[in-house]
Amino acid sequence: MHTKLAQLERRLGEIDELLAREEATRDMERFKALSRERAEIEPVVARFQDYNRAAADLVGAQEMLSDPDMKVLAEEETHVARGKMETLEADLQRLLLPKDPNDDRNIFLEIRAGTGGDESALFAGDLLRMYLRYAERQHWQSEMISESASDLGGYKEVIVRVIGAGAYSKLKFESGGHRVQRVPETEAQGRIHTSACTVAVLPEADDINDVKIDPTEIRIDVYRASGAGGQHVNKTESAVRITHLPTGLVVECQDDRSQHKNKERALKILAARIKDQQLRAQQAKEASTRRSLIGSGDRSERIRTYNFPQGRVTDHRINLTLYKIEQIMDGDLDELTAALTAEHQAELLAALGEA
Repeated sequence: MHTKLAQLERRLGEIDELLAREEATRDMERFKALSRERAEIEPVVARFQDYNRAAADLVGAQEMLSDPDMKVLAEEETHVARGKMETLEADLQRLLLPKDPNDDRNIFLEIRAGTGGDESALFAGDLLRMYLRYAERQHWQSEMISESASDLGGYKEVIVRVIGAGAYSKLKFESGGHRVQRVPETEAQGRIHTSACTVAVLPEADDINDVKIDPTEIRIDVYRASGAGGQHVNKTESAVRITHLPTGLVVECQDDRSQHKNKERALKILAARIKDQQLRAQQAKEASTRRSLIGSGDRSERIRTYNFPQGRVTDHRINLTLYKIEQIMDGDLDELTAALTAEHQAELLAALGEA
């Protein structure tokens, strides 16, 4: 680890020298790439320098131990320095973990009602509000991409684009089955019902680098939009359905009056789904040698239960139960996301230790 950190320290010096040159901004793409690399390296190097200072303090304190007049002070400084070094070493281990290249991406958030009929659709609406409130707390933006409303409110299916730095890193562990236990408003006997929704969090694909969609491998159908819209619905074929023939993936988009915009949105969602499929295939391959607790992205896996009568939310992957369901449903997800991230980092550290 020390060798790797020393290399990063040298690299930071090289980057600073390159950025300080007069001609640095002539090639803006290279300038941006170097600036991004510096932003990633600098926090690691700063911690490494703090660690080296603490190590130097430890050596100085141990040298004083032989002086009887300084022994008490030396022992105290030795204890402080060792404590700092342990904390900084743990920080450095986390900072050196492999970075998910998708962490800083925007996402497509897809929520689908599952078992439970109308109550499941209502819960899908509640989950959407929860995530949108969380996005507001993070100062992210959101954009409705596609929605299929249910008769009593809520959604059979809804897709939202969330735009913000770190959106995927914070929400990538939300993919999977979400179960709710509560008394529906339509339940006259007061009985608790159980229903479920599935959530998919897809990193937005980079149009240039990530997913190449061969035009010969997709079929595009246009049709008249259904639902609200008056005469426009009956006269204009603005809805778009795109089928990706190699994978069988199908994306429909009809929320905009413009066929062109619906097609553009559908292609973006398709690219994100293809990318997600590739990611899950890669994760499955890695999991064949090591089972990861988190991040499998299996939509059929039940990951969380929201029990309203008991006021609790339980994440089954990390056995975490929080008795703050109202706050969580209002978008206070920080404790959940932090715990899931910490567990994932522990898994990565364990994997590195076994390597």
